Amino acid sequence: MRAYLSYFRLRFITCLQYRAAAWAGIATQLFFGFVYIMVYMAFYESGSAELPMELPQLITYIWLMQSLLSLVSMFYKDEDIFSLVRTGNIAYELARPKNLYFMWYFKIIGDRLAKVLLRFVPFIIFLLILPVPYRISLPASLPHFLIFIATMTAGSLLMTTIITLYPIITMHTLSEKGIVGIIIAFAEILSGIVVPIPFFPKFLQVISKCLPFQYVSDLPFRIYVGNIGINDGLYGLLIQIIWIFIMGTLGYILMHKSLKKVVVQGG
Repeated sequence: MRAYLSYFRLRFITCLQYRAAAWAGIATQLFFGFVYIMVYMAFYESGSAELPMELPQLITYIWLMQSLLSLVSMFYKDEDIFSLVRTGNIAYELARPKNLYFMWYFKIIGDRLAKVLLRFVPFIIFLLILPVPYRISLPASLPHFLIFIATMTAGSLLMTTIITLYPIITMHTLSEKGIVGIIIAFAEILSGIVVPIPFFPKFLQVISKCLPFQYVSDLPFRIYVGNIGINDGLYGLLIQIIWIFIMGTLGYILMHKSLKKVVVQGG
């Protein structure tokens, strides 16, 4: 385990060096956050239908999504890992006496956490001083906040198990632009990043509950704003743990099978 934590620490420290990229990311996420909020405010002001979330809850949901986007977004490709597969340098990774799945897992989560750490604090400070109605709200209650922390942690682990599948699939396709791109598109939509899950049609809400993507971000964010109760939040945490086990086991098995047939590309 110490060796895998070293991979995590090295990737984490490396990514902390990109401060200019972090400020650019903050500016971009602020811009899109304001765009989303203004669109929804116009939608709410029309008063054309009963809506599943109160406007302050939705605004906070959007800001949580933007501030933690580097941690919850499924649209993520670790170019270093994909490059190993495309060029054949994966052979050097296989020469190391370590499990390749866990090496990639700890590298990915270290990268995502470092990017969030650089952006989250200044982002939240700015959001707390915004005028109403654009200001981010505090948690619905202390129990909601504690469950949010637990589900956000579990969601981050679940997100990493899903993303680790991308390079494993690429070991068969030799390109991440096909089936991986399709998976990413579906994952982005069904995780609530594009539109919060409560705004989905009923049949899509049912489908999303049967897949792991909703439990990465939509669940903890709705717990934070009070759209999901304490008991339902604890039940959702249990579902997250089950999905972590399922997706982690799937990834580990696929990696084991893929390494038996891996093709070393390059010259």
